[in-house]
Amino acid sequence: MKFIFADSLDYVDPAFDFIADRSPAERQPYWDDAYPHEILGYAPYDGVLVSRGIVGDHRVKGKYTASQARRFHLVGVRKFLRLDKPEFAHLDIFGDCGAFTYVQEDRPPYSPGEMVEFYDECGFTHGCSVDHIIFDFDPAGSALEGGSVDAKTRFDITLENADAFLREARAIDAGFTPLGVVQGWSPGSMAEAARRLVAMGYDYLALGGMVPLKSPEIKRCLAAIRAAVPASTRLHILGFAKADDIDSFHGYDIASFDTTSPLLRAFKDAKQNYYLPGDGLGLRYYTSIRVPQAIENPKLQRGVKKGMFRAEELIRLEALALDSLRAFDRGEADLEETLHNVLVYSAPLVEEKPYEDCRDSVSLTRLAQRYHATLTEQPWKQCSCKICRDAAIDVIIFRGSNRNKRRGIHNLAVYQDHIERLDLKRAVD
Repeated sequence: MKFIFADSLDYVDPAFDFIADRSPAERQPYWDDAYPHEILGYAPYDGVLVSRGIVGDHRVKGKYTASQARRFHLVGVRKFLRLDKPEFAHLDIFGDCGAFTYVQEDRPPYSPGEMVEFYDECGFTHGCSVDHIIFDFDPAGSALEGGSVDAKTRFDITLENADAFLREARAIDAGFTPLGVVQGWSPGSMAEAARRLVAMGYDYLALGGMVPLKSPEIKRCLAAIRAAVPASTRLHILGFAKADDIDSFHGYDIASFDTTSPLLRAFKDAKQNYYLPGDGLGLRYYTSIRVPQAIENPKLQRGVKKGMFRAEELIRLEALALDSLRAFDRGEADLEETLHNVLVYSAPLVEEKPYEDCRDSVSLTRLAQRYHATLTEQPWKQCSCKICRDAAIDVIIFRGSNRNKRRGIHNLAVYQDHIERLDLKRAVD
């Protein structure tokens, strides 16, 4: 099973100064920064997915700048992502249309022919057909029963585009593997879509619209699709948000899936944002320690404007929290003192009150418990990845993109190892 990382210009500055909290003045982000496979020295994934919607153009506002988009088209996806070295030649490069970026439109903004040309000219190894997301979902629906008028229209558009996409790819003898995208409003409608895609000639299908679904619902869809297509048909899950639950999907013979979950969890999950391997085949999670920048954090600045806090005092507490954490990492401060200094600075952020006025609050008490576990176990010292070796305790400090994305890249490395352990277990079983 291949773990494909969905990239969104997720790079970090190797020269970032954690003490001064800044990058070099002459830094040029794309040119000077490092992708996960560069800063780690190896790829923590089996491939990368780049969405057409992320690249963007005059129709869809992407994340790339105009100059980055031009370079992407000029040099191709592999060179743009700096995956053109021999050690990365084995990595797959998937592409999709970025259907979430045009979900409000009546029809996708890209034609099948345009997408075939995009994938082929930019050097993708795999390309998804042009789909239109269906958000309706009835877990009990069989065959084509149910479904709103809009859902059925999107179903038809997706299949019509898939048929034209495969024909266009074959006509130019495209250098990528076409994936037919499955959209539907129920397990039954998805199974019917999969059956029709196989009849068109697809042997690799991508399941779309899975992001809002819970694991049991995704499994129902997979079971229905597996029953409708030949066993040789490969399945890919697009935007697999339940990535940590991947082992429970073992019986559905998934060939590949893409996700950003391990990286996003580093700065979007409040409690489980640092990964380590578990004792068995699972993962252990830790809470990173929030020390936001006093002069930039919106909540703290609101407190200053309301007269609840003095800016100078917040800056002092911020520095004390950071200094204490680093002293603790060096063995020069004890745990309780460090935790106290962190919580004193956390109180204005969590309760919008001084620490003395809310030290026994439920929120602060629970936060103290999670932070105590993190500081007691010092997980950053249990990891040998380059991120943790170089950043030390700063990898566990929740503060700004260069720290948070480093923690996310560490999570990718741990997650890739997790997938390999699961695959090894299955091979032995």
